[in-house]
Amino acid sequence: MEEAWIGMAAVVGPIILIGLFFWFRYKSRSDLQQTIRLALDKGNELSPELIDRLGHPAPAKNKDLRLGIMWLAVALAFAIFGQGIPDEEANAILLGIAAFPLFIGLAYLLIARFASSD
Repeated sequence: MEEAWIGMAAVVGPIILIGLFFWFRYKSRSDLQQTIRLALDKGNELSPELIDRLGHPAPAKNKDLRLGIMWLAVALAFAIFGQGIPDEEANAILLGIAAFPLFIGLAYLLIARFASSD
């Protein structure tokens, strides 16, 4: 019976996370539209530049640095998890899996380093 719960959690968990992502994105856009409607109802005129800025906010200043650190943390988590498993083959597999987020994180850190020097 416990195996059934694990399988259900593996299927239902990602579905819930994806659903929450889309719901929060919908809620954010709905709030933005409500704000624009309220401003127009009060008689304020919105310039096209303001509407464009509201619809497409500027990316965060250190976004690449933060993403790089997060990917490195994911790689470290896989590596530590692999060390906790007594099977040598599983350890090697998890270290191999950890290489992918490691290199993605390093790429983001390089982008952050060279983009900030402009």
